[in-house]
Amino acid sequence: MGKMVRTLVVHDEKLLSSALVELLRSDDTLDVSSLCPDADGPEREALCADVCVVDGECLRGPDKGCGERLRIRCGDRLVVLTTAKRPGVLRRAFDEGALGLVDKNAPAHRLITAVHTVARGERFLDESLTVALLKGSEMPLTTRELGVLALASQGAPIAEIAAGLHLSRGTVRNYMATAIRKVGARNRVDAIRIVQNAGWT
Repeated sequence: MGKMVRTLVVHDEKLLSSALVELLRSDDTLDVSSLCPDADGPEREALCADVCVVDGECLRGPDKGCGERLRIRCGDRLVVLTTAKRPGVLRRAFDEGALGLVDKNAPAHRLITAVHTVARGERFLDESLTVALLKGSEMPLTTRELGVLALASQGAPIAEIAAGLHLSRGTVRNYMATAIRKVGARNRVDAIRIVQNAGWT
């Protein structure tokens, strides 16, 4: 038997995390443990890994530092699980240096193959994600337009967004109108839905 590959599963849903751990343990060359993204203290520090398998959704949201901490632990040997329907999440993982990108709809053996490939320091990309990765690079909004929509998605009115970003209300309205037009939305709510569904925020 060759060298065991220490594999860390990071997922914020316990049932799915357990399923991933059991799947990976079906390969007896993988030494598998798991960690919740919210874990801190001794639990977070005690686990070392050659490869981290992480749900792409854990690299965004309120815990913005999760991806950075995983990279400190595993370098670029991250295997990120995502779907073609989330090109923004996919693109973010790629841009941040993840070596492995696995489609959540792929056969189970693809994940095991990805872990071994990444453990060797090689890139693994599911073919089904290639077009979505290119699409993710075409995110049409500027950082400012995305910021305005992100605040609007939290229910902030124009005046509050303007104050938070140190802009005039007219400028915020212009950014909003431009963002709506660029993503082909009917209104602000539709634009927020489109951006969130694509994983751009």
